[in-house]
Amino acid sequence: MAGTDHTKSALAAALPSGPAIILVAPQLAQNVGSVARAMANFGLAELRIVDAPGTTDDPSARAFAAGADYLLDAAVHFERLEDALADLDLVIATTARERGQAKPVDTPPEAAARLAAHVGGGGRAGVMFGRERNGLENEEVALAARVMTFPVNPAYASLNLSQAVLLVGYEWFKAATGGAAPFEMPTRSPPGSHAELVALFAHIEGELREAGFFRSPSKTASMVINLRNMIQRMEPTKQDLQTLHGVVSALVEGRPGPEGRKRTVLKPLAED
Repeated sequence: MAGTDHTKSALAAALPSGPAIILVAPQLAQNVGSVARAMANFGLAELRIVDAPGTTDDPSARAFAAGADYLLDAAVHFERLEDALADLDLVIATTARERGQAKPVDTPPEAAARLAAHVGGGGRAGVMFGRERNGLENEEVALAARVMTFPVNPAYASLNLSQAVLLVGYEWFKAATGGAAPFEMPTRSPPGSHAELVALFAHIEGELREAGFFRSPSKTASMVINLRNMIQRMEPTKQDLQTLHGVVSALVEGRPGPEGRKRTVLKPLAED
């Protein structure tokens, strides 16, 4: 629950509507609860359950929903799959194996882009998921316009029900929202200026010379260049530069002890 932030409910309400998630005869209430949690992760709000009465009221479903109980409360139960699909104009069936049916097959990103475009244009769409044990029956797949399958290890292609919903939700959310990172880490300090960078070079190089680090005059120039390039690849901020100045000063002064502070002699890099 570390990522839950109820203060952002208004932002969640503004998310685009997604496809309905249709569970056909799910066998475990825990999986139904986990599906609700996966849906909540990616703003999917419509859960339809076929031929599994009582699963949303099961205490284990509530426990596995981890706060997404509202989706279990709003779930609609159907006795027949045809009724669960009646108001949809795009239905995609998920399957892990080839069914011998002449249907177009999408990967999750392809299906997600199709769903986002369809729903964004005012259409009604749904994604069907089958039983934990053996998935959808051929007759059920035949009710879908398209098939979605996941690129997984062919020797172990079975996915947990909620994992499959999570993958679909993730791809749909990326397609519907542009896939941008939800936040950026704040920059705590502005970039260091060139003058500040040169001052750090002078500090480090001066102390290294004093400590006898540059033992080979013929290699000093190249070692200095390498050191400067290494530091510049860091793109140090002002705070970084101040910290490095402090590190160098502390190493030069040494650790306090009975004899007071004494200089630390730095070991040179191995020379070829």
